Amino acid sequence: MHPLLKIESLCFTYTTPAAPVFRELNLSVDEGELVLIKGGSGTGKSTLLRLVCRLLPYQEGRILFRGRSIESVVPAELRRAIVYVAQIPSMTEASVRDNLLLPFSFAVNHDMVQPSEKKLEQMLEQFYLTDVALNHQARNMSVGQQQRIALMRALLLDPEILLLDEPTSALDEKSSSMIFSIIERLSAKEGKTILMVTHSNFTPQDVSPRSYVLENRKLRKV
Repeated sequence: MHPLLKIESLCFTYTTPAAPVFRELNLSVDEGELVLIKGGSGTGKSTLLRLVCRLLPYQEGRILFRGRSIESVVPAELRRAIVYVAQIPSMTEASVRDNLLLPFSFAVNHDMVQPSEKKLEQMLEQFYLTDVALNHQARNMSVGQQQRIALMRALLLDPEILLLDEPTSALDEKSSSMIFSIIERLSAKEGKTILMVTHSNFTPQDVSPRSYVLENRKLRKV
C-alpha cells in the first residue's frame, strides 16, 4: 500500500539564485499518523505545509497523495482533502455560524451536506466553547477561541490530512492546553492524520507521534 502522503527528494527555493530552503527532503506519512515537525525560526516549517497543499510550487522532487502527484489533483479538490489551518486564524466579519459554514459556500463543496445546528453546537462543546453562541460575532472572540473555530471549520470538511501550522503560537497556556487536548483526541480517538508544525513541547499521552526536526534543509527524525 502507498503511504497517504509521500515527499521525495523535495527541493524548494523562493528566488533564484538564493540558497534552497529544502534540498533532498523526504517524508512519508501513513493514514492515522500524528507527525510533529519542529525546528528553528526560518527553517521552512510553514513553507513545507504550504507546499503539501499546493499553496506554493516546488522546483524538484515529488509530493504524492495516495500515490498520485499532487499536481494531478485539481487544487480545490486537493485542498478539501488536505486542509491547511494557518498560524493566525482568519475570521470574516460575521457570526460564528457563518464562519463555520463558509467552506460550504464554495463551488467545490457543493456536494457536501451542511452540518445541522445541533451538530455545530455539539462541536462547540467538544472544543471547550460552551460559552460561545453560534450567533456570536467571530471577530469579537479571543485568538484562542478563533483558533478553535478555525480548527472546527477545517474538520467540517472531513479532510484526509490536517495540516496545522503552529496552532498555539499566539495562545496563553490555558488555550494552548485546550488545543493540544483537541489534537490528541482527534488523533487517538478519531484516527485523523495530522501533520503539525510546532515550537512547543507537546507530549500526548494517548498517542505516540513521530517527531522530526527541520534543520540543514532536511528533516531529521528524533
